[in-house]
Amino acid sequence: MARVLGVGGVFFRARDPRALGEWYRRWLGVPVAFPRGASFDPESLPANAATVWAPFEEETSYLAPDRSFMFNLIVDDLDGALAQVVDGGATLADPIEEHEYGRFGWFVDPEGNKVELWQPPEAPPA
Repeated sequence: MARVLGVGGVFFRARDPRALGEWYRRWLGVPVAFPRGASFDPESLPANAATVWAPFEEETSYLAPDRSFMFNLIVDDLDGALAQVVDGGATLADPIEEHEYGRFGWFVDPEGNKVELWQPPEAPPA
C-alpha cells in the first residue's frame, strides 16, 4: 500500500506573495526563495519537533479567519497513492507532473479540498 511519509508543503493565497514572503523573511527569518517559497530541512528542526496533520471540526474558531489553502503530502508511491484515493472516492484534479525535484499529482478529497501529493526523486536534483 502506498502511504504518506510527511507533510511536503502548505500553499495559500496572498494579495502580494513577494511582499508577504519578504515580511516573513525579515521578521521570522523564513528562508524564502522566489517563486517557490521556503524549504525547511528535517535536520534543521529541534529533536522534539514534529509536523502535525489534524482535521478540525467545521465550526472551529481556531482557524479563523478562513483562507483558501492547499497542502502537500510526501508519498512513497505517487501512482499507488493516487489509485488508492480514487478507490476511496476522491477525484483526480490535474495530470501528473514530473520535474527534477519529483513527481506531483493532485486530487480533491470527499470534502472538496484540493490536495497535492509529492514523490521526491531518488537522488537530489543536480
